[in-house]
Amino acid sequence: MTEKSADSHREWSRFWESASGFWRGPAAWRVWLLGSAMIGIVILQLYVQFRLNYWNRDFFDALEGRDPFRLRAQALLLVPLCGASVALAVTSVWGRMTMQRMWRRWLTSHVIDYWIDNERYFRLAQVQGEVEMIPEYRLAEDVRIATDAPIDFALGLVSSLLTAIIFIQILWNVGGGFAFSLLGYETWLPGYLVISVVIYSGMVTVAMILVGSPLTRVVQIKNQAEAELITAAHLVRDVGEGTAPKPRETEIKRGVYEALCDVIEQWRRLCWQLMRMTLVSHSNTLVAPIVGLILCAPKFLSGGMTLGELTQAAAAFTLVQGSFNWLVDNFDRVAGWVSSLERVGGLLLSLDRLNHGSSLPAPATTIPAEPVTPI
Repeated sequence: MTEKSADSHREWSRFWESASGFWRGPAAWRVWLLGSAMIGIVILQLYVQFRLNYWNRDFFDALEGRDPFRLRAQALLLVPLCGASVALAVTSVWGRMTMQRMWRRWLTSHVIDYWIDNERYFRLAQVQGEVEMIPEYRLAEDVRIATDAPIDFALGLVSSLLTAIIFIQILWNVGGGFAFSLLGYETWLPGYLVISVVIYSGMVTVAMILVGSPLTRVVQIKNQAEAELITAAHLVRDVGEGTAPKPRETEIKRGVYEALCDVIEQWRRLCWQLMRMTLVSHSNTLVAPIVGLILCAPKFLSGGMTLGELTQAAAAFTLVQGSFNWLVDNFDRVAGWVSSLERVGGLLLSLDRLNHGSSLPAPATTIPAEPVTPI
């Protein structure tokens, strides 16, 4: 294990040692209750999506049959389905952001207490080698990202897993098997749409991992540059207020502008990295629906599928590949989250080191459990 990976492991462990306290304790039942409600909303959203998928089939079958009565019935059915989808989406936003807000408040309060108790904030500032720690930025920005993202990821992964399970069955049943000739032999491929979506999704995911692997490091360096710009600006304010020695004006400007130039350079690197990743993700967004239609077209042309079944299968193909490619759609957010998580863990480890040689206990016991605020 390299030194960098060992440091990352310690930062991850230290972060979760503190952050997991939000999910434990006598008041955590409110959090788990809200989390269970959010899972229920995800399931209801998938049920509505399932009904919309079948509505899509029935609507296009009625259109193909030129049946005005069936078309009218489907038009009327669309109203409650859309209303339920909108209501569930709004409720999901409320529940998700409520949980994120609660976790951020809890963790930020605990880190602040640990930072200030026993004058650790003063001693940390005096420790040589910790000049780039900049706790203010990590408290304000990195804690927010580190607590926001896991909630989104957990709900997104549950939704993706259930979506794949439900709509793979539709692909298997509607698509059926496919007969083709290979080297002069007639071959029968069962569930060809399911096999195709697995292969296609795997190719896209591998491409995103290869292209996006440097993103976490790029985001970490960018965040550090942002924090150093804030520190340089704070120094100007401190000089103006007389709390810091006054250097020459040219030195003040040079410090701020050097920090600004570094920030702009890191944003340029981030821009190029995101451009490469967008090449993969946007291409997938454009191609995936077309791939589903192309794969279904032979059976439709041969009469093995109705127009409604073709649109139903193509829509299910897009949903399943979207579920399998969850990492592709969230790669940039995962990288940003890992960066912020390690930065918060690094701050906690630096504060832990100040306990050495003193009688201060570990942070898990020095920080009392704080009740979760009502929703």
